[in-house]
Parts: sequence; C-alpha cells; structure tokens
Amino acid sequence: MKIKTKNLSFDKVQALPKAKHIDPKYPNILFRTLVRLLAIPDLIKTSFSFTFDEKIKQEKGPFLILMNHSSFLDLEIVSRIFYPMPYSIICTSDGFIGKNWLMRMLGCIPTQKFVTDMTLIRDMRFALKKLNSSILMYPEASYSFDGTATTLPENLGRLMKLLDVPVITVITQGAFAFDPLYNCLQQRKVKVSATVKCLATQDEVRTLEAEELTARLEKDFSFDNFAWQKENNVKITEPFRADGLERILYKCAHCGSEGTMKGKGTTVKCSACSKEYFLDELGQLNALDGETEFSHIPSWYAWEREQVKKELVDGTYELDTKVKIGVMTNFDAIYFIGNGRLIHSNQGFTLTSDDGILTYNQKPHASYGLYSDYYWYELGDVISIGDKNCLYYCFPEKDGVVAKTRLAAEELFKLDKENSKKNK
Repeated sequence: MKIKTKNLSFDKVQALPKAKHIDPKYPNILFRTLVRLLAIPDLIKTSFSFTFDEKIKQEKGPFLILMNHSSFLDLEIVSRIFYPMPYSIICTSDGFIGKNWLMRMLGCIPTQKFVTDMTLIRDMRFALKKLNSSILMYPEASYSFDGTATTLPENLGRLMKLLDVPVITVITQGAFAFDPLYNCLQQRKVKVSATVKCLATQDEVRTLEAEELTARLEKDFSFDNFAWQKENNVKITEPFRADGLERILYKCAHCGSEGTMKGKGTTVKCSACSKEYFLDELGQLNALDGETEFSHIPSWYAWEREQVKKELVDGTYELDTKVKIGVMTNFDAIYFIGNGRLIHSNQGFTLTSDDGILTYNQKPHASYGLYSDYYWYELGDVISIGDKNCLYYCFPEKDGVVAKTRLAAEELFKLDKENSKKNK
C-alpha cells in the first residue's frame, strides 16, 4: 500500500490549513460488506478459524473490541468474526491521507499514535452512545516487531470504565507468522486462528477497579508468537524466512556490534565477526559454528532492550542520524520538506532540518512509546515523532536504528517516570 506524497518547503507546509475535526460517521453497510468480501481470499489461504466466547452473546452491545496487532491480516480477521455488526475503527491518522472520504464511510476514527489525544475519547463515546457502533481498537498502537506484545498504555482500565460497555479481546495465533513486519511483507503458508473472549461484562466494567481491568488485559496480551510456533510445530519452510531479520536483531549477540547483522534467505549473519545463525522451520535460531547465544528471537530482542537500558543509565546512549523528513498536518498528503538530522538521547528527541527552518524537541515524558515502522507505505523504515499540531516522519540514513530507537524511547519513558517519583 502506498501513500500520497508532495515536495514542499516547511514554511509553506505550516501555512496550509489544518485538518478539521469531524464527528465519527456510522460505518456504511455497503463498505463493510465490501471489506468482508475482499477478505475471503486471504482467509481461505490461511484456513482461518476462531473460537467465540459464548458469554459475549449474553451481553448487549455496542462493545469495545481490543485486538492484538500482528499483520495486515488483522482487519480481515475482524470482518470475518463480527460482520455484519457495525464497528468504528480507531486508525492512525496517516491512513486517511488521500482517502479521507473512504475511511469515514468505513467508520474509521483518526488518531495520532503515541500522542495525547483527548478528542479521541470524545469520538469513541460519540460512536458508542450516539451511533450505537462498537469500537475496534489496537491497544498496542503499533505492529509487534518480535511477535510479543508491545508496551500497553497504563490507563486502559480507566478508559474501559469511562466508555462503560462490555469489553471483548481478539488474540490471533499465526497472523504474525503469516506476515511478520520484518520479513519485507512476504507472506508465508501458515494457518491462522483467533480467540475471541469476553474480557469484562458491562457489570464487571462498572464494578471492578480500573487496575483489575488493566491486569486482565495485560494477561490476555502476554503472548509470544515464536513460542507458539515452536510449541504447535508450525513449520515455515519458505526459503526467505530470515529476510530482514536484522530489523529485529540489529545487535550481534556474539561480538556486540550494531548495524552489522544481515538476514537473508534462511540465515542471519554478522559482517563484523562473521557469526552466522540458521533460522529453522520452527522459528528457532541455531549458530552454524560455536555457541547459540539466543535460539529464541524474542529473548535476543529482550537482551537488546536490556543493553539499551544500560546505555541510558550509563548516559552513553545516542542516536544521531541524517534523515529525510516528511510532515503531516492534514489529510491531503505527506509533505517532504527535505533532509535533516534526528538526535535521540537521554534528553529526548531533537529534529532539525538542513535549511534551519524546522527545529522540534520532544521530551522523554511526552510518550510511553514510539511510532516506528518498517517499509512504511513502501517508502522506507520510519521513526515518527510530533504532537497534536504536526507529525514528523523521519526516514533514517542509518540502517537498523528503528527497533533500537523504539526500545530506547520506551525505556527512557520508564526511567524518567521513576526519577520523577524519586524527586517528589
């Protein structure tokens, strides 16, 4: 999928009219049916099946539907499970570019990922109470990089109580293995299923503490797709299964060098020390020579997280890279304003354009996570920062920095929060 882009100077972008708020629209049945029909080939290809909690049938909608975010298949899965029930979809605002009308007809509600957005809560209540439409939301806000749940916001329990409707979770099995983001959008032959569960009835939403609701959600979102693959003997035989694996495994577990890993075919190799690992059909890594430091990919990724945290604590962490800068201020296009420099350190983000017109700073406490993606709209790997007024899409010149920067942003938020508590 591509996105509309234009080249424009930053001062001209600033002068453009901003996107105006529009109340959510009721999901059009014709477009809902079209999505359902278009989903059929992929669902047949993956032999899709699901289990449905009978408790849900005892509840009166509309519902808050919370689903894990694994691949582009997710929306097709939901259309199979819930059609013809109307549901409004919480969608990243860049998804509206060039197709605002269509997204509105589908019932989509735009939001800026990892940016405080009080208007979104109002829109969700409007859809639920005024339109009698359920809400589909991906609480992780971004696709999983390593097949485990990404960091969840802390206030989801409070959101559930505020919305005051029954809560459903949809957790997929196999969707990540079918089309993992790191693997260059190459689909594999994998059966996909989903577990549809009533997380909380309306009575429970009203009577349970917000912390208990959050705890229930975190329990449902404690999955590990690579572990699932091994435990269920799901064999992925495609000869390209390791393509792009360096996007997750950016740091060599043997020599510690960064940006030297390369996943290609069925192996991932470090160009600095020549250590090479074979990715077997069950998703496990095996060193071709010597010790296998991590056979489980999420364990390697967790080790990288700890290494980033150590750098942050030591004060040695820093990202400093040239970037191509895209700007979003309305739904007309992503405006490329030229090149610049992105710095990330213990002080947060600093983005500057080469012409000196743009300077943007973002403190560590601004967000608990980071909107970062691989091969974003076929333009390249991206790091997105910004606020409610403007979003900046940074395409790094350096390879392999997207995952590390996301980990650093998450860990820096935690450290900043801990320091704030200590200083009170």
